[in-house]
Amino acid sequence: MGAKILRYFAGGNTAKGFYSLYDSNLADLERVFILSGKSKKEKSNIIHHFINKWNEYDYPMEIIHRASNPDDVEGLIIRNLNFAIVDGDHPREIGKEQICSQWETIDLDQSDRTAHLEDELNEVIDLKLKIEQSYLKAYKAYESGLKVHDEWERIYIDHMNFDLADNVAKSLISTLFKKPVAPANKDSDVKRRFLGAATPIGPVDFVDNITEGLGARYFIKGRAGTGKSTLLKKIAAEAENNGYDVEIYHCGFDPNSLDMVVVRELGWAVFDSTQPHEYFPTRAGDEVVDMYELTVAPGTDEAFAEEIANIEARYREQMKLGKLYLAEAKKYEDELEEIYGKVSDLSQTNLMIEELEHLLVNHSSHS
Repeated sequence: MGAKILRYFAGGNTAKGFYSLYDSNLADLERVFILSGKSKKEKSNIIHHFINKWNEYDYPMEIIHRASNPDDVEGLIIRNLNFAIVDGDHPREIGKEQICSQWETIDLDQSDRTAHLEDELNEVIDLKLKIEQSYLKAYKAYESGLKVHDEWERIYIDHMNFDLADNVAKSLISTLFKKPVAPANKDSDVKRRFLGAATPIGPVDFVDNITEGLGARYFIKGRAGTGKSTLLKKIAAEAENNGYDVEIYHCGFDPNSLDMVVVRELGWAVFDSTQPHEYFPTRAGDEVVDMYELTVAPGTDEAFAEEIANIEARYREQMKLGKLYLAEAKKYEDELEEIYGKVSDLSQTNLMIEELEHLLVNHSSHS
């Protein structure tokens, strides 16, 4: 039997540019191996090696997926062994908040393989520039999309009953925290992540994986601007104030908003269950909380139908553009990987894996 695997994104392509939440997940670990090197594929292969190896030991694992290619991975955390191995190259920000003495950078390019790229050096430079430009265009599209989304929100905010929204929050918080609170001497451990990301193939999320095994799931429904994120922020604050460990999942489009709060000690998740991560109840313990039905003046959808349709069309157009530019960036990244593949040294990679295995075995024997 394999270990319980939790999958999520720690960095995302958002309306605020590339947004990193790595430090929140790495900060308390004793040993972090940060992989540095030109080839993303090489780093992913090394991480996959350790996922397969440690999966045999039945340790719970956290696998961090790559937003630029969601089938690929860029990090592995095993908290029982207090260690992680991650791709630490740009645009990720790792170690900004806290650097532990046991954090170690592994340079996969230490043999200076660029010496073997002389014939293709201009092509490499050109592809890197194209990749950077494609990402900038994607972020610009998402930024424009967020401005359109603000127009969408304004319609519902103007027709929302905030007293009713407060009552919904109080009622749900009362339900979620009806069990005895955690001991007062326990500090809350807060982890910030993304449950989904904008990717070259469109939005991808891990809602089913993250909520697997939880006894209760609350699906927050509603339109843009109906207080879903505000509700989640109140729930997260309550969990933190009561000393519970809490997983806070930020919105992959606007990282200032929240998409999900999970408190495993109490066995529940509350999440924004609207597009692009729309889910419906499928099991016992699933419950819908519809903010539109509960807090917005009846008939708002109908009264503003034409305006909403116009806004939605403009919003979808920007999302489509963003996806197009992310796909363009991936195409250039794949071409770059082909060039790096020509000078990759499998024996050197295997030596690096052996060295890391030795370090991890020694580390785990003392954990």
